Amino acid sequence: MTHGMRTDTHTPYLDGDRNWRDTATRYALLPLRIFLGVTFIYAGLDKLTDSAFLKDSGSGSVGDLMRSVRDSSAIPAMVDMALKNPVGFGYAIAFGELAVGIGTLIGLLARIAALGGALISLSLWLTVSWASDPYYYGNDLAYLMAWLPLVLAGASVFSLDAALRARRRQRAGGYR
Repeated sequence: MTHGMRTDTHTPYLDGDRNWRDTATRYALLPLRIFLGVTFIYAGLDKLTDSAFLKDSGSGSVGDLMRSVRDSSAIPAMVDMALKNPVGFGYAIAFGELAVGIGTLIGLLARIAALGGALISLSLWLTVSWASDPYYYGNDLAYLMAWLPLVLAGASVFSLDAALRARRRQRAGGYR
Protein backbone atom coordinates (compact mmCIF):
# COMPACT_ATOMS: atom_id res chain seq x y z
CA MET A 1 0.00 0.00 0.00
CA THR A 2 1.35 3.38 -0.94
CA HIS A 3 0.57 6.53 0.96
CA GLY A 4 0.74 9.76 -0.91
CA MET A 5 0.31 13.31 0.14
CA ARG A 6 -2.38 15.28 -1.61
CA THR A 7 -1.20 18.70 -2.58
CA ASP A 8 -4.54 19.96 -3.89
CA THR A 9 -6.38 20.08 -0.56
CA HIS A 10 -5.83 23.79 0.01
CA THR A 11 -5.77 26.50 -2.59
CA PRO A 12 -5.30 30.16 -1.69
CA TYR A 13 -8.12 31.24 -4.07
CA LEU A 14 -6.40 34.46 -5.00
CA ASP A 15 -8.06 34.29 -8.39
CA GLY A 16 -11.48 33.74 -6.84
CA ASP A 17 -11.86 30.24 -8.33
CA ARG A 18 -13.98 28.27 -5.86
CA ASN A 19 -16.23 25.28 -6.20
CA TRP A 20 -19.39 24.54 -4.20
CA ARG A 21 -17.49 22.58 -1.51
CA ASP A 22 -15.19 25.49 -0.86
CA THR A 23 -18.14 27.84 -0.62
CA ALA A 24 -19.99 25.47 1.72
CA THR A 25 -16.90 25.18 3.91
CA ARG A 26 -16.50 28.93 4.07
CA TYR A 27 -20.12 29.46 5.18
CA ALA A 28 -20.44 26.32 7.35
CA LEU A 29 -20.43 28.10 10.71
CA LEU A 30 -22.81 30.88 9.69
CA PRO A 31 -26.03 29.00 10.67
CA LEU A 32 -24.50 28.18 14.05
CA ARG A 33 -23.48 31.81 14.53
CA ILE A 34 -26.97 33.02 13.69
CA PHE A 35 -28.65 30.47 15.95
CA LEU A 36 -26.41 31.13 18.96
CA GLY A 37 -26.45 34.90 18.44
CA VAL A 38 -30.23 35.14 18.21
CA THR A 39 -30.74 32.66 21.06
CA PHE A 40 -28.43 34.51 23.45
CA ILE A 41 -29.91 37.90 22.53
CA TYR A 42 -33.37 36.47 23.19
CA ALA A 43 -32.25 34.90 26.50
CA GLY A 44 -30.71 38.17 27.69
CA LEU A 45 -33.74 40.25 26.70
CA ASP A 46 -36.08 37.68 28.22
CA LYS A 47 -34.30 37.95 31.57
CA LEU A 48 -34.17 41.76 31.46
CA THR A 49 -37.88 42.09 30.67
CA ASP A 50 -39.07 39.46 33.16
CA SER A 51 -39.88 41.36 36.34
CA ALA A 52 -40.11 38.11 38.33
CA PHE A 53 -36.63 36.90 37.30
CA LEU A 54 -34.66 39.90 38.52
CA LYS A 55 -35.71 39.55 42.15
CA ASP A 56 -34.08 38.13 45.25
CA SER A 57 -36.98 35.80 45.97
CA GLY A 58 -40.38 34.76 44.73
CA SER A 59 -41.71 32.49 42.03
CA GLY A 60 -39.49 32.59 38.95
CA SER A 61 -36.78 34.69 40.61
CA VAL A 62 -33.07 34.19 40.06
CA GLY A 63 -32.64 33.97 43.85
CA ASP A 64 -35.08 31.07 44.18
CA LEU A 65 -33.55 29.35 41.15
CA MET A 66 -30.05 29.56 42.68
CA ARG A 67 -31.28 28.31 46.04
CA SER A 68 -33.07 25.37 44.40
CA VAL A 69 -29.98 24.20 42.47
CA ARG A 70 -27.36 24.89 45.13
CA ASP A 71 -27.18 21.40 46.64
CA SER A 72 -27.32 19.57 43.31
CA SER A 73 -24.75 21.70 41.49
CA ALA A 74 -21.22 20.55 40.71
CA ILE A 75 -19.74 23.63 42.40
CA PRO A 76 -21.97 24.81 45.27
CA ALA A 77 -19.46 27.57 46.10
CA MET A 78 -20.17 29.12 42.70
CA VAL A 79 -23.87 29.22 43.51
CA ASP A 80 -23.06 30.68 46.94
CA MET A 81 -21.26 33.56 45.21
CA ALA A 82 -24.35 34.23 43.10
CA LEU A 83 -26.54 34.09 46.19
CA LYS A 84 -24.59 36.95 47.82
CA ASN A 85 -26.32 39.26 45.32
CA PRO A 86 -28.82 37.31 43.21
CA VAL A 87 -30.23 40.38 41.48
CA GLY A 88 -26.76 41.60 40.49
CA PHE A 89 -25.93 38.10 39.27
CA GLY A 90 -29.17 38.04 37.26
CA TYR A 91 -28.29 41.35 35.60
CA ALA A 92 -24.72 40.14 34.93
CA ILE A 93 -25.98 36.98 33.22
CA ALA A 94 -28.61 38.89 31.22
CA PHE A 95 -26.21 41.59 30.00
CA GLY A 96 -23.53 38.95 29.39
CA GLU A 97 -25.91 36.93 27.22
CA LEU A 98 -26.93 40.08 25.38
CA ALA A 99 -23.31 41.12 24.70
CA VAL A 100 -22.34 37.62 23.62
CA GLY A 101 -25.37 37.35 21.33
CA ILE A 102 -24.79 40.73 19.67
CA GLY A 103 -21.05 40.13 19.25
CA THR A 104 -21.70 36.71 17.74
CA LEU A 105 -24.49 37.83 15.44
CA ILE A 106 -22.66 40.83 13.98
CA GLY A 107 -19.27 39.13 14.18
CA LEU A 108 -17.53 41.73 16.31
CA LEU A 109 -14.72 40.24 18.39
CA ALA A 110 -16.39 36.97 17.51
CA ARG A 111 -13.88 34.65 19.18
CA ILE A 112 -14.07 36.63 22.43
CA ALA A 113 -17.88 36.67 22.23
CA ALA A 114 -17.90 32.91 21.62
CA LEU A 115 -15.56 32.38 24.56
CA GLY A 116 -17.96 34.43 26.70
CA GLY A 117 -20.85 32.27 25.47
CA ALA A 118 -18.89 29.12 26.26
CA LEU A 119 -18.10 30.38 29.77
CA ILE A 120 -21.73 31.30 30.42
CA SER A 121 -22.84 27.88 29.17
CA LEU A 122 -20.16 26.14 31.26
CA SER A 123 -21.20 28.00 34.42
CA LEU A 124 -24.88 27.19 33.81
CA TRP A 125 -24.04 23.53 33.13
CA LEU A 126 -22.02 23.25 36.35
CA THR A 127 -24.80 24.86 38.39
CA VAL A 128 -28.32 24.88 36.97
CA SER A 129 -28.35 21.83 34.71
CA TRP A 130 -25.70 19.68 36.43
CA ALA A 131 -28.29 17.37 37.99
CA SER A 132 -30.03 16.61 34.67
CA ASP A 133 -30.33 12.86 34.34
CA PRO A 134 -29.43 11.62 31.85
CA TYR A 135 -26.85 14.36 31.24
CA TYR A 136 -28.02 15.10 27.70
CA TYR A 137 -31.35 16.42 28.98
CA GLY A 138 -29.52 19.51 30.22
CA ASN A 139 -29.15 21.87 27.26
CA ASP A 140 -26.23 23.89 28.68
CA LEU A 141 -23.70 21.20 27.82
CA ALA A 142 -24.89 21.18 24.21
CA TYR A 143 -24.59 24.98 24.08
CA LEU A 144 -21.07 24.75 25.50
CA MET A 145 -20.08 22.33 22.73
CA ALA A 146 -21.78 24.52 20.10
CA TRP A 147 -19.68 27.53 21.13
CA LEU A 148 -16.34 25.72 20.73
CA PRO A 149 -16.17 25.81 16.89
CA LEU A 150 -16.81 29.56 17.01
CA VAL A 151 -14.12 30.02 19.67
CA LEU A 152 -11.68 28.24 17.33
CA ALA A 153 -12.75 29.70 13.98
CA GLY A 154 -14.29 33.06 14.73
CA ALA A 155 -16.57 34.72 12.17
CA SER A 156 -15.00 34.65 8.73
CA VAL A 157 -18.01 35.79 6.66
CA PHE A 158 -20.71 38.44 7.07
CA SER A 159 -18.96 39.89 10.10
CA LEU A 160 -17.43 43.11 11.28
CA ASP A 161 -14.27 41.16 12.08
CA ALA A 162 -13.96 40.13 8.41
CA ALA A 163 -14.67 43.68 7.23
CA LEU A 164 -12.03 45.11 9.56
CA ARG A 165 -9.55 42.42 8.47
CA ALA A 166 -10.19 43.24 4.79
CA ARG A 167 -9.74 46.94 5.51
CA ARG A 168 -6.41 46.32 7.26
CA ARG A 169 -5.32 44.10 4.37
CA GLN A 170 -6.26 46.80 1.86
CA ARG A 171 -4.32 49.44 3.79
CA ALA A 172 -1.28 47.14 3.97
CA GLY A 173 -1.32 46.72 0.20
CA GLY A 174 -3.02 43.35 0.07
CA TYR A 175 -0.19 41.40 1.67
CA ARG A 176 -1.93 40.39 4.86
